[in-house]
Parts: sequence; C-alpha cells; structure tokens
Amino acid sequence: MKKIKTTPLAPQEFEVEQISENEANIMAYPFETGYAISLAHPLRRFLLSSSVGYAPIAIKIEGAKHEFDSVRGMLEDISDFILNLKEIRFKLNDEVTEAEINYSFAGPCVVKGSDLTNDEVEVVTPDAPLATLNEDSTLSFSIKIAQGIGYVASEDTYDELEDGYIALDAYFTPVRSATYKIENVLVEDNPNFERVIMNIRTDGQISPIDAFRNSLEVMYAQLAVFNSEISVKAPTTIERVEESPDLKKLITNIDSLGLSARSFNCLDRSSIKLVGEIALMSINDLKNVKNLGKKSYDEIVEKLQEFGFEVGGDLADDVVSALKKKIEA
Repeated sequence: MKKIKTTPLAPQEFEVEQISENEANIMAYPFETGYAISLAHPLRRFLLSSSVGYAPIAIKIEGAKHEFDSVRGMLEDISDFILNLKEIRFKLNDEVTEAEINYSFAGPCVVKGSDLTNDEVEVVTPDAPLATLNEDSTLSFSIKIAQGIGYVASEDTYDELEDGYIALDAYFTPVRSATYKIENVLVEDNPNFERVIMNIRTDGQISPIDAFRNSLEVMYAQLAVFNSEISVKAPTTIERVEESPDLKKLITNIDSLGLSARSFNCLDRSSIKLVGEIALMSINDLKNVKNLGKKSYDEIVEKLQEFGFEVGGDLADDVVSALKKKIEA
C-alpha cells in the first residue's frame, strides 16, 4: 500500500538572488501541487497595492496659476513640468510622512532629480529630468510630498488646498514590477512538487527584500481575523428573544388557551387578543376586566398556568420588552 499523506509538505528552502540594488529574485520550495500559485498570486497583489512609498501630491509654481500655464524662460510648459515631476521618486528623511519642500533655480541650467535632494528629502532617481531654463530665467516652486499606498487621484489628495497650489495625482507604489513563475522540482523521486520564483523590482525608495517583507506583514494582518477560534456566531440579544419559546407562546392568540365562550368573549370585548397581554396583567387588572366573573377569572388563571405562565408573574425583562413591542405592533 502506498503511503497516504495526512498533512501537506511544508516548504523548507528559501533563497534570495540579488540581481541589482533595486531588483531581486525570491525563491521558495518545495510546495505541493497548486500551493505555490495560491501563495504567489496574493503576495504579488499585496506587493503592487500595499507597498508604502512617497509621491508629490501638490505643487505651487511662482508665476503659474494652473497646469496649462507657462513660466518665462522655461522650455517646458507646466503640464510637461508636472509630468516630469511625477517621474522623480522622492524619499522623506527621518521617517517623516509629509513635508513641504521649497526650491529655487536660476538659469541657464537643466534641473534634474539630483538637484532636488536636500536635508529633508532624498531623490532616488537622480538622473530624471525636470526642467530646462535659459540664461535669464528663474524657477521657484514648492512641493508637498506625502507617504501613502497605491494610486490616489488629485481630487482625493486634499479636501482644500492653499491658494496657488495645484493638486497632483499621486502614484505612491515603490514597486515597479512584481512577477512570478512556477517550476517543477524533484522531491524523493517525485517531480510534481513546485518552486515559486518571484521577481521584484522597485524604484529605489525601498529595497525588493523590504518590499517583500512588508507585503508578508500586510498579508498576515489581513489573515489575522481568522486566528481566533472559529465558532458559530452567538445570536444577539434580539435574536435570542425572537427565538425564545416563551415569547412565541406569549404572542399566540388567546384562542390557544381553550377558554369557554364566556371567558373568551370577556377578554375579546376588552381588546385582549394575545396570551402575553394576560401574562402582563396584575391580579387586580384581570379581576377588573369588565363583566368578568369569579368563575371566568379562575378559568383564565388555570388555563394560563397550563400554558406555563402566571397572572402577575415575573417575566424576563428582555421578553417583556419584546412582548410589548409585539403588542404595540
């Protein structure tokens, strides 16, 4: 008889191949058939959507009022300038999550990403071009840089901007690409096990290993809700009362008591329709029902006791509350 498994094989091998400062392959194996893609696909999603990065979210340019304006002596118009700015990747220093950085340049010069690095911010794309200025041009601008995840449209970056600022679409994700491939690997003469190879490339704001580590943390946090013991959801107080056998009996019609015609008619003429209405009454209230004689009173008390309740008896507060709502309805 062949050996029958009771648990899937857990992968034991983990390797990192550093291709460059901003690119790495991460490998893990051996996985049971189908397990590799089950883990790789959500990890790729988390890498692309949940990695924390920095991006400019607003800009104010001296002499420009809107994104279709221009600055005297600058080759690029404002829309091209903004497109160039979005290609420059920033990283705020000292774990700051938002900052406003001011710059001023005089031509002739070509302003690049490296020119924007200072004590507050590091630019990880130093060769990215921003603007070209001629000999009699000056360029002064302020950038608001923030930390975030994913993509945020310009209308969602700020509720209200200061005068002169132009809101920008923000692409925070520092992961430029995340791909994976699945290969077969041999385990004890069985070629049907799998190895996953994830290729991660970032823009330099974060290393591929840190991006992978962060995606794992996000994945664990999303799964943490399932860590507690799984059990059948306990019904709420309202649900418990609604399902209470007592309540179900109390909201039945007085027909259920099997009263004589005289006793039934006395209650019915007094607009008493439900068993619970009698149970809520005191002894004196019941005795004072119009035209209800002693014999009928004794019969009602006896029938109610057979039904499991007492006139003027104690009912649970939640049952009383639910019963009164049913009577009102």
